[in-house]
Amino acid sequence: MTELAALFHTHIADRQRTTAEAMAQTSFEALVISSGKVYTHFADDQDAPFHPTPHFAHWCPMSGPHHVLVVRPGQRPKLIRYAPEDFWYEQSPLGNPFWAADFDLEEVGTAEEVWKRLGTLSHAAYIGNEMDRAEAAGLDLNPALLTAHLDWHRTTKSAYEVLCIEEATVIAAKGHGAARHAFLAGASELEIHHAYVQAAGIVDHEMPYGSIVALNEKGAILHYEGKRTLRKGQVLLIDAGAQVRGYAADITRTLAAPTCDSRFSALIAGMEKIELQLCDMVKPKLPYGDLHHQGHLLIAGLLQESGILNVAPEEAVEHGLSRPFFPHGLGHHLGIQVHDVAGRQGTPEGTPAPPPPQHPTLRTTRTIDADQVFTVEPGLYFIPMLLRPFRENEHKAKFDWKLIDELTPCGGIRIEDNLLVTPNGHRNLTRPHLPH
Repeated sequence: MTELAALFHTHIADRQRTTAEAMAQTSFEALVISSGKVYTHFADDQDAPFHPTPHFAHWCPMSGPHHVLVVRPGQRPKLIRYAPEDFWYEQSPLGNPFWAADFDLEEVGTAEEVWKRLGTLSHAAYIGNEMDRAEAAGLDLNPALLTAHLDWHRTTKSAYEVLCIEEATVIAAKGHGAARHAFLAGASELEIHHAYVQAAGIVDHEMPYGSIVALNEKGAILHYEGKRTLRKGQVLLIDAGAQVRGYAADITRTLAAPTCDSRFSALIAGMEKIELQLCDMVKPKLPYGDLHHQGHLLIAGLLQESGILNVAPEEAVEHGLSRPFFPHGLGHHLGIQVHDVAGRQGTPEGTPAPPPPQHPTLRTTRTIDADQVFTVEPGLYFIPMLLRPFRENEHKAKFDWKLIDELTPCGGIRIEDNLLVTPNGHRNLTRPHLPH
């Protein structure tokens, strides 16, 4: 057995254990998970890129729609593979993948036959988007309590999952290295994106999310999707990842050209130090909200040091003066989904754990625990619409508006690493492959 197969075998044993516990607590005797159906655009014959049901991907890395997994406590999971004969689209033979030995595997040629192979199931739940077929089979559709239990367990990553994320990181690091070189050579956003995907050896739909490649002021648009042909940018913010066996790496870097405003270059250097400081704080039993709050204090300190704010960090955070510069959460759980599940879940039963009013955009309110993987991604942006109210309110004198206006064309800064929490601290999964 290869190392990968051995890690996967342990991963499946964990899935069987945690799923059996969840089913016992929700009174189900069987669980059916489908890989899902393809989404076809309205009034069109073109499909969106296929994304499998995340809970299916948690069990099996097999790609493609209409596969079905049947889980019963105490039994080997049954995997029914949809393998049609088709000349329109490429159909790859299964071969002998490393994961196949952990399932009772059947292959059929039609989606209808896949569901016939289920037989009659009683007290059975279904997770997925093929709800018409599942309803016809008498299954309980996407039960919230069971799903909450399964989501909760997804935040604890197995060694197999960590390996997948690390392999994705290696690919993404190659792309980031190529993007850096292209930017410093004066490339456009589109050219930088092309350099990234070529170095990573992927096409766009194979990325875990659409890349953010933003020059200058566009770096202040948090989810910028453009790919302009403007060349010779002063600042590059690139947020781009890769995925392996369904698991994502999510990495952001901000770079300054040699001719960039030295004051903004100093802010980038300061944010690099802050991001590493925040990573150093990560350890079990620390509430993620506390880490986020420390991020605001450190960024407020940098704003004071640079002259953008003229108040102490504690006062700036108390009055929300750092929020227009850092308007998003510090990070999120990472795994099969880039913004992975259960970040605001207080208990396995799905009890909501909303963010505090002071930090409403925080995606993760959990207490940090061993074997979680999440991002740490502080940001500092010059966003006119968020700063506008402070130009006229009671805090306007606490800002250097001339300096802010001079730096606004530079856009924003975000630096992001992916961390694995260990029993005594953490391991940065990104920096060994992308040090800067």
